[in-house]
Amino acid sequence: MRLDKEQIEVVDDAMAEVLRRKTPAERIKIGFEIWTSAYKMLLSHLKTSHPEWTPEMVRKEAARRISSGSV
Repeated sequence: MRLDKEQIEVVDDAMAEVLRRKTPAERIKIGFEIWTSAYKMLLSHLKTSHPEWTPEMVRKEAARRISSGSV
């Protein structure tokens, strides 16, 4: 269910309860694992889309995208 047109998604009540029961360290670990997974997927996408790029170019572009251009 969308609450407003700008909202991307809503956390399911059951999932919210599962997350509430996690310790702060567990929640940080989950967030880090999600970030790591997204970073690996981005690297894979960039390597496939730009096979002519060096590994350093791929890492720099991934950093730029993940940091919203601040790197």
